[in-house]
Amino acid sequence: MQTLKDVKCGQTVNVVKLHGEGAVKRRIMDMGITKGTDVYVRKVAPLGDPVEVTVRGYELSLRKADAEMIEVK
Repeated sequence: MQTLKDVKCGQTVNVVKLHGEGAVKRRIMDMGITKGTDVYVRKVAPLGDPVEVTVRGYELSLRKADAEMIEVK
């Protein structure tokens, strides 16, 4: 299983599944990250937190903990 946290800079991946519960999962979905969405990883901070991604044409920063809940292929 690969998560968004494992993706290298400059790669585009597709969301397979969102893990997590309740409010956290809802917040990720509210940001536009849903099953079947393409996510382009723009930058990863030196210590890996946060991860900067482009989703549905806009830029977004995700914490490492949130990125781990997003399963991609």
